Amino acid sequence: MTTFLVKLQMNTGFPLIDNEELLSRLHRELIDGYTRAKEVMFERTHIPEAPWWVVQAVDKKRARLNCIHHLLGQFPYEEIQRPPVELPEREHSEEYQRNPLSPEMLIPEIY
Repeated sequence: MTTFLVKLQMNTGFPLIDNEELLSRLHRELIDGYTRAKEVMFERTHIPEAPWWVVQAVDKKRARLNCIHHLLGQFPYEEIQRPPVELPEREHSEEYQRNPLSPEMLIPEIY
């Protein structure tokens, strides 16, 4: 048992128990306080110039996609009309041969 956990047990008054069980009990006791502090922080610091946004992240993949979608939606986007780019003909060098890539370097083509 680490020194930290021994001191923690002495300060909390919990009987000598499994480390995971001790941390689980402490977490349950402290989580309400942390949640209240977070809510107070949101109330005091959520302003139009600097809003808080919370990402529900039970499903991490969807959370990331939702976050990207939300952030990109914060900026106005309009298609910029540009003249077509005209490229010169590509020059090929017969001397150069591209080396093959090892399969573990390639990103899978999913889409």
